[in-house]
Amino acid sequence: MSATPTNRPPPLNLKHAMKNIKHESDSEAHRIFREYAGHAPRGLLPQTVNPDEETVPGIQHPGSTGVIYCSDRAMANGFSYASSHEWANLGQGAPEVGQIPDSPEKPQTISVPVDSLEYAPTTGVKALREAVANLYNYTYRKGKASQYTYENVCIVPGGRAGLSRVAAVIGDVYTSYQVPDYTAYDQVLGAFKRLVPVPTTLEAEDNYHLNIQQTRKDIRTQGLQVILASNPRNPTGQVIRDGELKELVELARDTTTTLVLDEFYSWYIYPEKEEDYGKSVSCAEFIDDVNSDPVVIVDGLTKNWRLPGWRVCWVMGPKNLITALSQSGSFLDGGANHPLQLAAIPLLDPERVLVEKLSLQRHFKHKRDHVLKRLEQLGLKVKVPPQATFYIWLDLADLPPPLNNGLTFFEELLKEKTIVIPGIFFDINPSHRRNLFLSPCHHFVRLSFGPPLEDLDKGLDAMSRVLRNARQGTRHFGHSYKKSIDSPTALSHHI
Repeated sequence: MSATPTNRPPPLNLKHAMKNIKHESDSEAHRIFREYAGHAPRGLLPQTVNPDEETVPGIQHPGSTGVIYCSDRAMANGFSYASSHEWANLGQGAPEVGQIPDSPEKPQTISVPVDSLEYAPTTGVKALREAVANLYNYTYRKGKASQYTYENVCIVPGGRAGLSRVAAVIGDVYTSYQVPDYTAYDQVLGAFKRLVPVPTTLEAEDNYHLNIQQTRKDIRTQGLQVILASNPRNPTGQVIRDGELKELVELARDTTTTLVLDEFYSWYIYPEKEEDYGKSVSCAEFIDDVNSDPVVIVDGLTKNWRLPGWRVCWVMGPKNLITALSQSGSFLDGGANHPLQLAAIPLLDPERVLVEKLSLQRHFKHKRDHVLKRLEQLGLKVKVPPQATFYIWLDLADLPPPLNNGLTFFEELLKEKTIVIPGIFFDINPSHRRNLFLSPCHHFVRLSFGPPLEDLDKGLDAMSRVLRNARQGTRHFGHSYKKSIDSPTALSHHI
């Protein structure tokens, strides 16, 4: 590991930098992005036939999510999951899964009774549904007359499956979403044609804050019937909580607008006071009647329990919603893994959960603070530091071109065996109409501090090398990117 600099570095001066390009056609990184199936702009440029997209009549590629695209590009540059330790993967939206200080031990084996070899119900195993309901009642609904039961819970094979089931039962309505937000929303909003997506841009100057009064006005003037959002928010690391979250739930109730909240990072809260450790955030705390308030929660074992490979998640809401989700699941995904549902039940014990929360918050807060400090030492100050999640939304606008856009910065880091996610993937743009250079997310990358600390330092060292070469003017940037594993394009650093 290279030594961490102690002083802020001098400003970058790229004597050999490319011209200040302003359009996709002038950038090699952007041209490679557009060549991928499903990434062609629609309604922006004249359409051409891409043979990779026209091999089967009637098929239209949806386009890849950020993590899939970036993984493909990394593999073109030599990344392999068999030797992933040689790379710093700060792109994957997953927490480290190994043992962390003071956390309960992860299950090493699971029981597979004969009955679990059968299909599970599309709503999930009843005992697990009860465990989820009990955990939410214990954590967020003590003393409230209305309590969750198993009938308010649907078990799903992953968060995307949960969102897809919900999208499949939404009618012909205007659906509000925010930019930036979780990359998979792009595919969900584009694939289910009955949803009419209505975007709202969140501003860095306002710390990516969702203006509830503006949302109230939009409901009235635009006829919004569904609001979709992550909270805590991916990728900006911000969170709506306490009185503001209560106001958002009341808004849904008062305007009969369905609120769908993706709460996968509900434990990743970083308190300043010792007494606040162990607390988490959920709109479940502010729901009056679990069977009439139009509020839908999507969560699971993936992030909070640090078990992404299990694919055991849930959707919570009114009973009649759960019935609908059972029906949509019957043709979308068929249900979650039966043995792992049974194995998940003891993991939801409230006493065990509290220990998990405490260890997770202390460990990930330490990693967050470490990464923020190193970024600042590299001259990459994070303008809106994360309050939650395990992501840093890094603004590159102050870097000289061509390093000041996410796609080029991403490609340059691939040469250093480091993966990040370009910001354009969080510009939810279901119709792909926008010139990427006009995207409000164009000059950002998302860094994950989910991986172990040594991987984080490896990636930060790679950024240091890129920036050092830029200061010294010893490398040309913005070109010579390998398109595929067999591509003849050189990866050598051009002097």
